[in-house]
Amino acid sequence: MGKPGKDRHNQSSSSRHRGGKSWASSSRETRHRSFPDIDASTGGEGKVRKLPVKTAMWDFDQCDPKRCSGKKLARLGLIRSLRVGQKFQGIVISPSGKLPVAPCDDEILSEHGAAVVECSWARVNEIPWSRIGGKHERLLPYLIATNPVNYGKPWKLNCVEALAAAFAITGHTDWAAEIMSYFSWGSAFLEVNSELLELYSQCKDADEVIKVQEEWLDRIDKEFAEREEKKARGEVDDVWLTGNVNHLSIQDSEDEEDFEDEDENDEGSDDDDEDGVEEEEERDEE
Repeated sequence: MGKPGKDRHNQSSSSRHRGGKSWASSSRETRHRSFPDIDASTGGEGKVRKLPVKTAMWDFDQCDPKRCSGKKLARLGLIRSLRVGQKFQGIVISPSGKLPVAPCDDEILSEHGAAVVECSWARVNEIPWSRIGGKHERLLPYLIATNPVNYGKPWKLNCVEALAAAFAITGHTDWAAEIMSYFSWGSAFLEVNSELLELYSQCKDADEVIKVQEEWLDRIDKEFAEREEKKARGEVDDVWLTGNVNHLSIQDSEDEEDFEDEDENDEGSDDDDEDGVEEEEERDEE
């Protein structure tokens, strides 16, 4: 719901997203070492166990109930609702925070729990932030969302992802795995972010978390710049970095039928692209 290093957030997130591709697959070994295995075959709904930590949320009914992770947790009895004007004694994940969640927050989180704000990223400015929150408001450091609405987008975590991140950073990987087990895509969040979550959990305080985040973002920027240089020199060997292969021109064709086939393929590709844009805009609105 927020994070340190706001200048980073104001920059284009394209390089952050592309840079993340290089480490997403390499982090699986770390994830299996750090997090208990999650059986996502049934989404975990068949066996609901009470979490060993308090969780709460302010729900502003801005999200699609079918996709709302907070509402699902409420249906499962894993989170309680808070009223506007009601404060929370534990860790509150909020853009109003000044520092990121850090391992030193463990005592507060273990004793009083964690709270989140259930709202739409597109309507964040409508939330009365001054009327919710508490004494221990925290930001979340850089992480990648894997929820169906904002899959692959940095920073844009939903409620259950925010809670799992707070648990993992404060050393409770078992709690993180437990709460994510009730979502079919839950293991993906822990897997994709496993290396970062482990690095954050090894920090002493918020300053160290910020330092780790900045070093990670610098690494992503460097990797992205190197890839762009290779693309400019025509040295890219990764098909996914060459753009839409459906739009690649066919050169040196001497057969008129080849040109006709190429035109037909291009027309089909344009239709596909338009559908993709509409779908992306619809997902962003949600």
